[in-house]
Amino acid sequence: MSDFEVNVTGGFFLAASAMLWLGWILLPAKLGDYFVPTDFPAVLKRRRLWIWLYRVHLFGHVVAVMALVALATLVSGEESRILVWPAVAVLGTGLMMGAIAAAFYYHFGAWGSLDMDGQSDEAVDGFITSLRATTEYVTCLVRFSRVFIGVGQVVLVIGLLLQGAIWPVWLVGFGGLLGIAGMALTMGLPDNLKLYRPVFHLNALWLLAFGLVVFTVG
Repeated sequence: MSDFEVNVTGGFFLAASAMLWLGWILLPAKLGDYFVPTDFPAVLKRRRLWIWLYRVHLFGHVVAVMALVALATLVSGEESRILVWPAVAVLGTGLMMGAIAAAFYYHFGAWGSLDMDGQSDEAVDGFITSLRATTEYVTCLVRFSRVFIGVGQVVLVIGLLLQGAIWPVWLVGFGGLLGIAGMALTMGLPDNLKLYRPVFHLNALWLLAFGLVVFTVG
């Protein structure tokens, strides 16, 4: 790997990890899977900061896709590529589906905070009810996103293991376990999406570790 390849790929991984995790963890108001009346005043209280942090989190998904595509270009050997490239395609699809789902909460959280300001409880409840059908669709999108990410991680792990000793087994194995855990939680307990939250935090850590390893092996 050239210095340029190492710097770009490793930088993408570190940026994706920071954007995904810090963008979420620093949000002054965190929305649940379904809107509740208290969400809108909480967002409005620090609306500008909330908007920018949510943008950072949302585009962290996009940068993560860029990191994975950059990683795929570094993989040598036909046996590795035949698994890594499809894995990155599926994983990237899952990440982009997650970004689209996040955009739904971002838009209606920001818009609703202004539109519902000073409105009666009945008006707020009516607004939330009007979003219910779309929210159900978005939660389905979230589930598919997480399963796609999990499938992609597991296949990616197999491909990287075939490449040989360039990637530490602990790093690759950790990604595989996260993929299995994400799929198991999402498909086994589909109505409790909050159970996935530890997997999200650990995936951000995995991206961070991957970025550091890229700089090390490069």
